[in-house]
Amino acid sequence: MMRVYKILIMSLVLSLVFVEAYAGNKDRAGEAGAGQLLINPWARSNGLGGSNSANIRGLEAQFLNVAGIAHTRSTELIFSNTTWLKGTGTNIAAFGLTQKLGENGGVLGLSVVSFSYGDIPITTVDQPEGGIGTFSPKQSNINLSYAKAFSHSIYAGITVKIVSESTSSTKASTVAIDAGIQYVTGKSDQFKFGVTLKNVGPNMKYSGDGLTFRGFVPGQANAMTVEQRSAGFELPTLIRIGASYDLFIGDKMTLTPAYTFTSNSFTNDQHSLGMEFKWSQYLVLRAGYTYENGAFDAAQRMNALSGFAAGISIGAPFKKGDEAGFSIDYAYQTTNPFAGTHSVGVRLHL
Repeated sequence: MMRVYKILIMSLVLSLVFVEAYAGNKDRAGEAGAGQLLINPWARSNGLGGSNSANIRGLEAQFLNVAGIAHTRSTELIFSNTTWLKGTGTNIAAFGLTQKLGENGGVLGLSVVSFSYGDIPITTVDQPEGGIGTFSPKQSNINLSYAKAFSHSIYAGITVKIVSESTSSTKASTVAIDAGIQYVTGKSDQFKFGVTLKNVGPNMKYSGDGLTFRGFVPGQANAMTVEQRSAGFELPTLIRIGASYDLFIGDKMTLTPAYTFTSNSFTNDQHSLGMEFKWSQYLVLRAGYTYENGAFDAAQRMNALSGFAAGISIGAPFKKGDEAGFSIDYAYQTTNPFAGTHSVGVRLHL
């Protein structure tokens, strides 16, 4: 038990050091790549604006705080689709599952998230107006996670993910790691606290035929294929610190305020505040708001998401009195510009 507490304390210390060293560094803004790692593909947590990193449970915890998948009761599956910044043609498809490995074996999680951006016109210096075809860039993340309850109060987990990006003639890939801890306390386990570190890994770098050209090398009579070396770019590393508190209303209703602070290495820090109302397994209502520096100033704002989010889940058990069941989830996030972000998901928990 003492070892677990030491791990928790060390994680908090390292988190504070990281925040002090890298948080909200304006000089580094815009230098990172792999921006898809900052996009949440899951509907339920999107409805809270990501404020629920401390109390998130099940597969969706793989994005906000991987320690939360340790709460999986048996098996959970989620199918989700997100229309990101509606009007841009960006679509995000996600599928995942978590599986408990025996009574004390922890929980294993796997998810695949795919990003598509539609057909983009090809332009060149000679033909800036296009008319010569289209290309379709792709991005995907494959996430493998493991989490375990070390006691009734402490949960920890880790994710290894393969990150890849490509066009028809270029590609880049790397491996990154997330790690998280959740702490639960209170007479009825109503207070929850969480810390997570995300997107730690080596730089990505593009390669492929798209970076080659035909040219002449001094001393050679014939043209040769010359490859240009692209510059590498860092991943958008961040840390989240969150807390939540359950307010029980009778036997079947719960009201949960939640807060998460996100310290980004390459963009503004964010403060997310949310509220969730739950009525048994049948209905969950959510609302959240995320604030960052410059959020109310169009000239300074660095995020198309303008802050407000809301969501709803409608579900039912497979059998009366059984915890296993299903739900249909929806979330909406306001944006400026574009016509908002819409997420729809189907969740099965056994």
